[in-house]
Amino acid sequence: MPTTQWPLLPTFSITQPGDEPGPMLPQPRPFLRRIIRSITHPLPQPTPLPPTHITDLHIHDPSIIHDATTNTYYAYGSGPRIPIHTAPSLSGPWTLAGTVLSHDSKLPRGDTKAPWAPTTISLNGVYYCFYATSNSGCRNSALGVATSSHPGPDLNSGPSTWTDHGALPLGISGIGITTYPFDRANAIDISVVIDHTTDGTAYMSFGSFWTGIWQIPLTGDFLGADPRVEEVRHLAFEPTAVHPPAKKADGVCGDATGMHPIEGAFVSFRDPWWYLWFSWGKCCHFDPERLPREGMEYSIRLGRSLSPRGPFHDKRGRDLLNGGGETIYASNDDVYAPGGQGVLADEGGMYFIIIIVMNKSIGYGFHDARLGFNPLVYVDGWPVAQ
Repeated sequence: MPTTQWPLLPTFSITQPGDEPGPMLPQPRPFLRRIIRSITHPLPQPTPLPPTHITDLHIHDPSIIHDATTNTYYAYGSGPRIPIHTAPSLSGPWTLAGTVLSHDSKLPRGDTKAPWAPTTISLNGVYYCFYATSNSGCRNSALGVATSSHPGPDLNSGPSTWTDHGALPLGISGIGITTYPFDRANAIDISVVIDHTTDGTAYMSFGSFWTGIWQIPLTGDFLGADPRVEEVRHLAFEPTAVHPPAKKADGVCGDATGMHPIEGAFVSFRDPWWYLWFSWGKCCHFDPERLPREGMEYSIRLGRSLSPRGPFHDKRGRDLLNGGGETIYASNDDVYAPGGQGVLADEGGMYFIIIIVMNKSIGYGFHDARLGFNPLVYVDGWPVAQ
């Protein structure tokens, strides 16, 4: 798909540990600096952002479900064998209860000992935990799924409660893959939503950096993906390369076109709108002496559509495929780089945005990230964090 050509950016913005920046790009003329600011920085918020409720749970890429029968919250996160934490409320206290997997993942790519970004849903008494394996900075990645009749962990005390089904058919990207869109996408950050408004089809959204966020229907048993090319949807993309490619970028390990920082898709529904949430910017690893330029760290953005298949647009009518995205939550006060978002609707009809967040007064390291949450209200059909 052709993309809009933007002015070249200087090498001042996002960096990743171990990146070797390419040749310095020319500094833009003064009038281009104003254009660049409008491209790379979210517009000022009309009202101050609220603080988030930061919990005691250290986690990345949280997926949370609530078991109303036991009033227990389950949090699934990135890490060894997919850790599961439980709590009596979103506020905690959170306790490590065990893991989804009783062994390393069966997936054929990446770090199989510590899967990434799980998302857990339930349907008809079955729990599905979708997850990915990969290595940082590369898109040699794979998507998989495990199932159980119970949301709790495998406690390594007898037969596992979870069955690891291995890779989703088609759900592998990187070297040697020629199937569209996995020949150009990064098969991580899977999110699954069921369209209860029509025929109950489940759709998986996925993707990180490179070509952005994609969507494919799942098969009826949720254990495979629809192979028909015409069912593929490209949902969101950042056309601006906000940082030049590393010298050794080859398209699989490093994007040879530069850095396009969009990932972490999550699709939610509130009648009549479907919302595509995503994280934009730099995540997770921060040197307090060399923080990204203001506005280039993680923030939470979204667009909406009358269909779970898109197209999604923001308040100003910008298509998310063309760099659109309404900023819903961003750094403020002690909150830094919120992202990894999801939305949870409780039995009382209250909506919560679930995020990972750094607390400036605690630290900026990878292991300083904690679970946070904010209630949501909807104004003219747009979510507002409270």
